[in-house]
Amino acid sequence: MSVLINKKVASDLTISCFGEVLWDCFDSGKRLGGAPLNMCVRINALGIKADMISAVGNDELGRELLGEIAARGVSCNYIATNSKPTSTVEVALDNSGSASYTIIADTAWDNIALTNTLVNKVSTDDVFVFGSLIGRSAPSLATLQQLLEVANFKVFDVNLRAPYYKLDTLIELMNKADFIKLNDDELYEIAKAMGCKYHSLEQNLAYIAEHTNTDYLCVTKGSHGALLTIKGVNYYNSGYLINVVDTVGAGDSFLGALIYQLCSSNDPQHSVDFACAVGAMVAESQGATPILSHQQINEFMDPV
Repeated sequence: MSVLINKKVASDLTISCFGEVLWDCFDSGKRLGGAPLNMCVRINALGIKADMISAVGNDELGRELLGEIAARGVSCNYIATNSKPTSTVEVALDNSGSASYTIIADTAWDNIALTNTLVNKVSTDDVFVFGSLIGRSAPSLATLQQLLEVANFKVFDVNLRAPYYKLDTLIELMNKADFIKLNDDELYEIAKAMGCKYHSLEQNLAYIAEHTNTDYLCVTKGSHGALLTIKGVNYYNSGYLINVVDTVGAGDSFLGALIYQLCSSNDPQHSVDFACAVGAMVAESQGATPILSHQQINEFMDPV
């Protein structure tokens, strides 16, 4: 039995990922991107069916993006085409491989329309994954709020990209989630805004759990691993020593791998260890969604 979902066989699960699909534009060229899409690709690659809910523009970039998404094994059945431009993001890497982003506004995924097809799909899927960046636009936020009303198990991936977030919207979405994932900086910022006076990571995480009535939370700590808390029980991973190439998508693949493991097994400690390994492997590769097999991940975790 899995930790999250009351099903014995992971292959019976279905997952929806809602939000941005885009091109990450590096000096070396463009690559598939968008946090929920990165997660969707990773979950599919690991072995659970995940579908992407989003939109692209009626343009050449959109057609190329749909082709690349399909080539990575993700269905495009729930990715609409509208009159807005396909999204691009300019990615700049510093000397340590850490990324900064310039995100174009009012793109296709900022205007995801609600349809009966989407409502029916989300209401029958086991897990619904969404991020915070989608909240920057009123049309897509309205669609998200409607889908949250019918979703079963809701996973919120907090990605603070200034100036594209409002704390009151973040807190509202956190209160609707069953599982919240943040990084350590995001944890402290949001907990403080909610009135937390504590100083330790664990105290801040417990504060958010209590004030959002959320039993499942995870905070990532960069090269120092992650803390997963389930119903007040903490599970730690201290990270893996790697040579960072770029950090783009590492957190997304971490969460995708964590969702996969928590849906596939009843071992939270192995789940967070596995997810940290996948995040580290992505950080030592180029791009957000390098191909990683189970064998490669297992050998990384336990080299012979």
